[in-house]
Amino acid sequence: MAQRDREDPHRPSRRRGQGELESQVLGALREAQDPVTAAWVQERLGGGLAYTTVVTILTRLLAKDAVARERRGRSFVWRPTADVAGLAALKMRRLLDGESDREAVLASFVTALPPDDEQVLRALLETAHATDGAHATDGADVVGRADEVGGADGAGGAGGADGVPDGTED
Repeated sequence: MAQRDREDPHRPSRRRGQGELESQVLGALREAQDPVTAAWVQERLGGGLAYTTVVTILTRLLAKDAVARERRGRSFVWRPTADVAGLAALKMRRLLDGESDREAVLASFVTALPPDDEQVLRALLETAHATDGAHATDGADVVGRADEVGGADGAGGAGGADGVPDGTED
C-alpha cells in the first residue's frame, strides 16, 4: 500500500495522466531563474514525491532533450531547454515517427480537429510556407506563431522564483 494510502485510507488514490508529472517537473524548472537541483524541484512540487522519482523524471526529460544538466559539486543542476508546448510537440513527433503510414496518421489527426484548432493549424502552415518552408526544430517558432493567430494560451513561460538554491544540496 502506498504511503499516501496509509496516511488517509479513505482518500481515493488518483493516478496521474501520462506525461503529467513530466509537465509538472518541467514547469517547476521553468519557474527557476537559474539551474536548480533535483531536491529543489522535489520541494517545489510538494505532494510527497520521492527524490528518486524526481531524478527519474528529470533523466527521462534529459533523454528527450527537454532539459539539460551540469555537474555542480556532488550534484547535478538542471535547466529546461523546452517548454511544455515543446515537450508536447516532441511527443507528437515521436508518435508520428513510430507509425509506418504517416499520411494516414496525419489525415486522421487533422480530420478530428475542432474547427478552431484546424484554423490555427492552417495559419501556422501558411506562415511556415511563407518563410521559405522553414520547419521549426524546437517548437519555438510555431508556438510564437500560434500566439499571433490566437491559438496558444501563453502559459508555461518562465517566471521568477524565490529561494533558488545555490546548487550545494545533494
